[in-house]
Amino acid sequence: MTSRSAKDNSKAFEAFVAAKADIDAMLKRLQSLSADHFHANPDVITWGDVGTLTHCVTKLREITDIAFQEGEYAE
Repeated sequence: MTSRSAKDNSKAFEAFVAAKADIDAMLKRLQSLSADHFHANPDVITWGDVGTLTHCVTKLREITDIAFQEGEYAE
């Protein structure tokens, strides 16, 4: 029986680096959008805008909970 070496993780490492690059790009875009107040005009903000942004907060909180092992992902 031939097995791959446990140390041959080059494919996994490449996939990890690619996923990290995707995250970095998304974070950069979100930071830019946040700096521009998510393109919101304070004179016309509606509860729909609040709902959309709150939905984004919920999704981001799940991601940070996973990353930092908090909330329902706490050990």
